[in-house]
Amino acid sequence: MKRPSGRAADQLRSIRITRNYTKHAEGSVLVEFGDTKVICTASIENGVPRFLKGQGQGWLTAEYGMLPRATGERNQREASRGKQGGRTLEIQRLIGRSLRASLDMSKLGENTIYIDCDVIQADGGTRTASITGAMVALVDALKLLKKRGGLKGGEPLKQMVAAVSVGMYQGEPVLDLDYLEDSAAETDLNVVMTSGGGFIEVQGTAEGAPFQPDELNAMLALAQAGMQELFALQLAALAD
Repeated sequence: MKRPSGRAADQLRSIRITRNYTKHAEGSVLVEFGDTKVICTASIENGVPRFLKGQGQGWLTAEYGMLPRATGERNQREASRGKQGGRTLEIQRLIGRSLRASLDMSKLGENTIYIDCDVIQADGGTRTASITGAMVALVDALKLLKKRGGLKGGEPLKQMVAAVSVGMYQGEPVLDLDYLEDSAAETDLNVVMTSGGGFIEVQGTAEGAPFQPDELNAMLALAQAGMQELFALQLAALAD
């Protein structure tokens, strides 16, 4: 089996995380997984949704979008269609769930963090890149909130979170699928994990023949190994 990119089965794409990418957001990152590029911002606003008012805790929510020419053919803006598509809603809920697992909301105060992930170029793995990059933007936003005196209950960050795709391609497990692999894979998994080694979410679909338990275990092992590299890249970016 030879991957279209020439990478080894357990090799991530070239990954870059550029902090402070935009001027106004409390946290902003350009994250690049190969040719997939996503701008992730974290914005902080005082107040929480109505269902949390008066409880002394914060909230995090996420939005996701893809620019019209992020792909090979122009996609119509969802705003011009008047509603978000099902894929968009699924991905932004996944991003929100994943990043909320990194926080102790009781220590965030009555503040809401808005995560925005905008795909400017797509080549597979946009949701996993969004989660990995947005985590870094979130850390920067929390640092600024602390500097402003907005954190009264201690450190809300519990752990780092990252995500990566794995799949069965031409009968073999591979890590971090690009578009050519993703579109031809027999199985595609998106894995979200914490730096403590716990799984937040495993989304898996067999596109062809059902995958077997040993194949699932092999894909998860690849994801776990790749995740350690992603956490190291996040920490290196934050150390700059």
